[in-house]
Amino acid sequence: MYQDNPLKSISWADYQKLPVTDRATYFCRNGHPYHALFAQQYDRPAMERFCDLATRVRKIAKTRGGMRFLQDLLAEKRAMLYFSQPSTRTFLSFSAACQIVGMQTGEVRDTATSSEIKGETQEDSVRTFSSYFDLLIMRHPVGGFAERIAWLLSNTERPVPVINAGSGKDQHPSQALLDIYTLQRSFEQRGGIDGKSIAFVGDLARGRTVRSLACLLRHYDGVKAYFVAPDALQIGADILQVLDEANMDYEVTDDFASVIPEVDAIYMTRIQDEWDQAQESSSVDTSHYHFTVADLDRLKDDAIIMHPLPRRAEIEPDVDRDPRAMYWRQVRNGMWIRAALILNIFERDGEVDRYYQDLMR
Repeated sequence: MYQDNPLKSISWADYQKLPVTDRATYFCRNGHPYHALFAQQYDRPAMERFCDLATRVRKIAKTRGGMRFLQDLLAEKRAMLYFSQPSTRTFLSFSAACQIVGMQTGEVRDTATSSEIKGETQEDSVRTFSSYFDLLIMRHPVGGFAERIAWLLSNTERPVPVINAGSGKDQHPSQALLDIYTLQRSFEQRGGIDGKSIAFVGDLARGRTVRSLACLLRHYDGVKAYFVAPDALQIGADILQVLDEANMDYEVTDDFASVIPEVDAIYMTRIQDEWDQAQESSSVDTSHYHFTVADLDRLKDDAIIMHPLPRRAEIEPDVDRDPRAMYWRQVRNGMWIRAALILNIFERDGEVDRYYQDLMR
């Protein structure tokens, strides 16, 4: 299907020297996205395409005939879910997305059950997977590992596409895409994402979902981001540099109370203490960065509350009953946007378009 292979034209050492924004062209074949590794790969037309495709897939799937059509699209393909880091929603939504488009799946969720326990390198393990499967969906605790695997496999006789399902503390592109989809659907009667203000709250220094979503929001007009966190957990300078280069408006603050009435969306996050080396999070008071039932009265009537989940104490459970709480819709949206991502990688989205047009006649 794919003739050109840009990753064969560059060494790993030279690739690593490139700015992230310059790496996107290396993950295309014949001008089409092949690997899905970081948020900077996607511009606004690509995101709008994913959102439109996800909506078409979910509408087609409402009927038995439609589901049969979807499950035939990639019935000849197999996907490996290699999750060497704990996950519930991302793993299950990718698994469900594969089922929707007809892919059979294999999984490794505990490296103690693989040959890595015998000393096999992770690179050799993944290359073994590529011998049996046509798509690798990976979550890994080391940042950049999915990119390394994409380069490695692209320099073999059997390159297969790689989807980054979360890498270290740096990127989570499919989560960012589903967040864009949630924002778009929530604001579709209010002009879409353009002109909206969004507050990111909590552990922004290590929250890869925040980092990826902030990068995508720079493609929309008039968006303002508020980064709300204590100094020790505030957003990194690398993300602010990306926003500066895009002339996107933002504010860095530790005052959550003053931000709540100002924004159209609040994106809550938990403390990412699984990354603690010396339990540094335990010394930070995060009690001022929780959203409570009392805060609902200060929130705009048409604003929304988001969370990538899992949550702890940062959103009171009673907030769930408010119609502005969108985090459970986010969970559902993840399945559909990931199905769209997979179909796009294998260039089956045109078949979905044709079926949908016939359905709507």
